[in-house]
Amino acid sequence: MGEETAGGGVSYEKVGAEYFDKRGLKRYAGVFSLWALGVGAVISGQFSGWNLGMGVGGWGGMLVATLIITVMYLGLTFSIAEMAAAQPHTGGAYSFARAAMGPWGGFITGLCENVEYVLTAAVVCFFIGSYLGGIFETPAWVQPLYWIGSYVIFVGLNAGGVAMSFRFTVFITLLALACLAVFWVSALPHADFLKYAMNVGPGGTELKDGHGPFLPAGVGGALAQLPFAVWLFLAIEQLPLAAEESHTPARDLPKGIILGMLTLIVSALLVLWLNSAISPGTFALSKSGEPILEGFRTIYGGGLAKVLAAVAVAGLIASFHAIIFAYGRQIYSLSRAGYFPRALSVTHGVRKTPDVALLTGSAAGLAVMLAVWFILGAEKGAAVIGGTLLNMAVFGAMLSYVAQGVSFILLRKKFPLMERPYKSRFGLTGAGLTVVISLVTIFYQLKDPIYRTGVIGVAIWFAVGVAYFALFGRKKLVLSPEEAFAISGGKAAYETH
Repeated sequence: MGEETAGGGVSYEKVGAEYFDKRGLKRYAGVFSLWALGVGAVISGQFSGWNLGMGVGGWGGMLVATLIITVMYLGLTFSIAEMAAAQPHTGGAYSFARAAMGPWGGFITGLCENVEYVLTAAVVCFFIGSYLGGIFETPAWVQPLYWIGSYVIFVGLNAGGVAMSFRFTVFITLLALACLAVFWVSALPHADFLKYAMNVGPGGTELKDGHGPFLPAGVGGALAQLPFAVWLFLAIEQLPLAAEESHTPARDLPKGIILGMLTLIVSALLVLWLNSAISPGTFALSKSGEPILEGFRTIYGGGLAKVLAAVAVAGLIASFHAIIFAYGRQIYSLSRAGYFPRALSVTHGVRKTPDVALLTGSAAGLAVMLAVWFILGAEKGAAVIGGTLLNMAVFGAMLSYVAQGVSFILLRKKFPLMERPYKSRFGLTGAGLTVVISLVTIFYQLKDPIYRTGVIGVAIWFAVGVAYFALFGRKKLVLSPEEAFAISGGKAAYETH
């Protein structure tokens, strides 16, 4: 082994071929599998979460917020499609930022995604437990058992091999979309838009007969709903993490992420319209943890509530399974490059799945949940998991979007000759809008005390990560595909080992 220095106060250790032999992945995914991974990661946010901001800003405010966030995600996904096709490595956002902003920029961006995925999976797991508790009418103390069981089952599925993982992703994503489609078709005959969707008045009052103003809290009220609209699309950006498990990533990743985004736009607008346009309406939905089920109860009565709840769990499971995949690959890529301890990137000898990374990320998320639950008690613990941890995940995501938008702009300027098999239709304008809208969303997050608590949590997460990298990681980097590509200046593609 040898060592060589590089800019940014980092140094690289030379490793032999056996290092990468122990960290190999298998190629499996095509466009359809990638589409399912992207849609599946997001779909739980269309079952719940998006609706919680409508109590003051109303339906019109939520529509405006959703359209603004849609612009942000279109800019983001098209930018990512270009960067992922040019840099088909597992690192995703870290890889883009590493090439654009050096080792520290890449590492900080990687930390943003790390906190996003690990905690988003934990929050979704919490919602799975809540649904199961309602279905089986179990006491509160059973919740941690649901969480542990969920992690065991779905980490096991992810560790069972990339083929098994993607097949399940396709199945559960299609099931979740089928559940939503049944809801849309069922709701259409019952829709009375002006009565139910427009039943929020100025000051957040309920209008029994509807016909309220389009923006009951003005433009400011609509902008305050931006963080909630994020839930309709959060995690679609994880798709590049499957690059080294895709057969032809330069061709398939752009298609998968763009088709996924278009699917989610249609789905989000249908959910926003039809869920709000039937009883109990926008005002009641703004306080509901299960808006789709509220609609199903209106259409079919309470007798089917448990059956419908069981079907709705498919949406949560789709996201949970897909996001476990995401943080497994995200931790793997940062570890393979030496930013995280290298042992975390060792893959299974036969299945070639990043088992150590999967287990480590899962253990971290589960440990945070259990610590909060047992230290604060069931009631307060549930509020913190469903509130503060959720907000930490969104904050990490927004920071990563800013970094990815900036990376796109810098890569266009720094590496104009870099081979780009796909080019974003929206170019620098799309990336710029992503950065601006992300920053505005962060501003409105920081106005909420619950979000500010989440920011403190993210700061602690960052402090620990940065301290490790400053003291150890930066002296032990490895020329992984992401690092070699960045050092080459993007002039030549780098084949993975």
